[in-house]
Order: sequence, then structure tokens, then C-alpha cells
Amino acid sequence: MSQRAIQAITSAQVVAGYRTYLELVAGILRPDQERIGTAMMQEVERCREALHQAARGRSVALVCGGDPGVYAMAGLIFELARARGCEVPIEIIPGISAVNACAALLGAPLMHDFATISLSDLLTPWNVIEKRLRHAAEADFVIALYNPASRKRRMQLGRARDIVMEYRPPETPAGIVTSAYRKDQAILLTTLDSLTGHGRHVNMQSTVIIGNSRTFTWNGLMVTPRGYGDKYRLS
Repeated sequence: MSQRAIQAITSAQVVAGYRTYLELVAGILRPDQERIGTAMMQEVERCREALHQAARGRSVALVCGGDPGVYAMAGLIFELARARGCEVPIEIIPGISAVNACAALLGAPLMHDFATISLSDLLTPWNVIEKRLRHAAEADFVIALYNPASRKRRMQLGRARDIVMEYRPPETPAGIVTSAYRKDQAILLTTLDSLTGHGRHVNMQSTVIIGNSRTFTWNGLMVTPRGYGDKYRLS
């Protein structure tokens, strides 16, 4: 977390969020702070209550995982505020998104153009996700996959791999990072072809990064060249 995020959380009168995220920040919360914790898939309820508390004149910190503007609550808060005609001031405090954190642990896989695609079809139809995967693969983007699998969703990662393999060789480097920078962190460097063989290690806390046609591995790291070697002598 940034210092600004810590400051916002510790100074708020009300702290709201997914219960797991509230547990992660429990060490910086004050006993007198009101906590609004909801379960997964209750995003609308927690955001609605956060706006309600803010409309009462209370300072509210809505805690998200990673960056609030990347697959998180920032967009929903704005949608609800617009729908309700709510005029309370809203500040989005940037965080470290999963794709940035995981890329740093893998090496430097995002040094050229990349696309992030969520494999969760709870809010996005699967045919739309497949279309985005296909176009990103054809355009040779490095691809970062959010929400690659859950207890109920196990086929999406395999299907994503099959689509990308229509455009890239099986030995294309790929990385799986789970719970980046948390106590149960796990890092796995593999290949596009072998992704599904590691499916048991993939869950909702995982991010999968698939290299482009020029991505290579070196010393156990995943690197996508920016193009300096084509213009300058590096040796």
C-alpha cells in the first residue's frame, strides 16, 4: 500500500471492504473505527453502504485489493453515485495492481505492449472474453490473465491457453504468481503449453502472465525485450 492509502484508512471513521481485505489491514485499524465487511459477490451492497455512510457526513475508506481502478470498486462507486444522484466527494487512491506486483516477481515481462484480461464470466459473457483473448494473442500482446480460476470455474484457463497457442509456440514463457507479496506467495515460471498442467496451483489470488513472441527466460526470470537490442549494441 502507498502511504496515502494507509493515511486514508487510518484516518477514516468507517472502513468498508471484502472481509478478507479487512483482515489484511486489521493491523492498522483502530478499535473505534466502524467496519463494514461483506462476502464475495456482495460488492454492490458494500459500495452502496459506503456511499450511504459518506452521505451522512462520515469519512469512509473503501478497501480494495491491488488498485481500486483495476477490476475493483472505483467504477462501481461512480456508477452507484451517478444512479443515486450522490454528490459526496470521492477520491481514488492508487494502489499496486496485481499485474504490476506479479510482473516484478517474475522479472520484466511487461516491457512492451500488454493486455490484461479477466477470465471471470460472472459479469462478462464468455464469448466476449474469448474474442478479446483471440485479438490480443493475434496482435502479439503480452497477456496478463486476472481471475484465471476459482473452485467453480476450472475450464477457462485451459481454453485461454488453447486460443493463445493458435498464435504462439508452445514453449512461449508463462508465469503464475499467487498472493503476490503476501505470506503465502507462490511463483511459478513455466511455458504456455504447460499452463494447464499447473492448474491445481491457480486460484482467484493468482495472476497468469503469458509472454509475447519475443519473451525469453534468463536466470529463472521472464523478460520481454523492449527493442533496445535491435537499435543498440548491448554486448
